Amino acid sequence: MSVSKSPYQIQCFVEEVMAGKVDDFFDRLKTMFADIPYELARDREVHYQNILYIIFKLMGFYVQVEYHTSRGRIDLVLQTQDYVYIMEFKLNGSADEALVQIREKGYAASFAKDSRTVYRIGVNFSDELRNIQEVKVEAR
Repeated sequence: MSVSKSPYQIQCFVEEVMAGKVDDFFDRLKTMFADIPYELARDREVHYQNILYIIFKLMGFYVQVEYHTSRGRIDLVLQTQDYVYIMEFKLNGSADEALVQIREKGYAASFAKDSRTVYRIGVNFSDELRNIQEVKVEAR
């Protein structure tokens, strides 16, 4: 397969993030995680957090992990010209739990006056699947 036709080409990820296509981006990520040999996967939330951080950083985006607020730490914040992605991760939990944490801790409050679209994203990883099990998205 030609490198230019690879479904993991960085440009595919960049275009989806820049266009606010959260579902498409996470679908692409699921296929990538499915392709990682099981010996490399770790049963810790931070494993997945690190992979996403590296991917976003390599894409050239402004990304922060453990983003501190007055009420806690957001697992990952990704900012583009048009979007702010607030992501909370769970391992063997649920995407709903992650969204509840974002709401209860007021993680989006730091971006309340921001003119960009703010996405609150709950992601649940499964150590059994070694992949993303579920993603839930709310937009403001």
